[in-house]
Amino acid sequence: MRRFLVVGEAIVDVISQPAREMPGGSPANVAAGLGRLGHDVDLWTHIGADPAGDLLREHLTGSGVTLPAPIAGVSSRALAEIQPDGSARYRFAVDWPRWPDGPAPAAPAHHLHTGSVAALLAPGADDVARLLRDRRATTTISYDPNIRPSLVGTPDDCRTRVEDLVATSDVVKASDEDLAWLYPGAPPADVARRWLGLGPALVCVTAGADGAFGVAADVHVTVPRVAVTVVDTVGAGDAFMSGLLDALWQRNLLGAAARTRLRRITGDDVHDVLSHAALSAALTVARAGAAPPTRDDLLGASA
Repeated sequence: MRRFLVVGEAIVDVISQPAREMPGGSPANVAAGLGRLGHDVDLWTHIGADPAGDLLREHLTGSGVTLPAPIAGVSSRALAEIQPDGSARYRFAVDWPRWPDGPAPAAPAHHLHTGSVAALLAPGADDVARLLRDRRATTTISYDPNIRPSLVGTPDDCRTRVEDLVATSDVVKASDEDLAWLYPGAPPADVARRWLGLGPALVCVTAGADGAFGVAADVHVTVPRVAVTVVDTVGAGDAFMSGLLDALWQRNLLGAAARTRLRRITGDDVHDVLSHAALSAALTVARAGAAPPTRDDLLGASA
């Protein structure tokens, strides 16, 4: 049985300063991160039979990710404009259709991850939500909203869908920017606790230079960011997500059989998995583009 199934978009990031094309897309980045860490991972996505699709397939398969066959059409793109502080602003040309030529992915998995555009953009988002409900009994589920406002409308348009996905998940990771957009003026810790009450065992929030925090039953843990020289922040949150899942897997806290243990996660374990995830993100922002670390990278940085 494959350990991880990731569902969502793969996008070519057209990055400015200097101009270059790099593989991206939040779920694809998470899949690549897990593959580079040695996990067995399938990515269910839509990649066109075009040069951009060739770039995406080469990157993902080279990172150890198993992909579906290419589909006809044009691969999705995002123009990432790098700001002076290393952050990125995006303009998207993204499509997320219904499942092509058949049913939802049937690959077995211990854990399923989804998020971002694929979980919110019609018409395919309904398939993603149905897949999570169908797999709930046999897998643990993680979700990262990774909101792209230009694609999903207003907060009122997608807040209910986000909360439904949170309620179906065991592990949720969001950025403070996601929460500020969805719940203007609400403290991130209050939103995290609200989401925890919807059903997840663990809710984690990243806050850039202010580090990250996680909440679970009777647990609230904060970790600082790992200090590095930032090249750009492309893929940082996705590397945090793959690092978080990797750390939870190492502690035998993922998979349907581990759900009870996950719900009893301790403060020490939350601290350790957040620290592992923060290191993964830091190694990614220290180089250009969404380039998540390998296991050797993490071990070398921890030495």
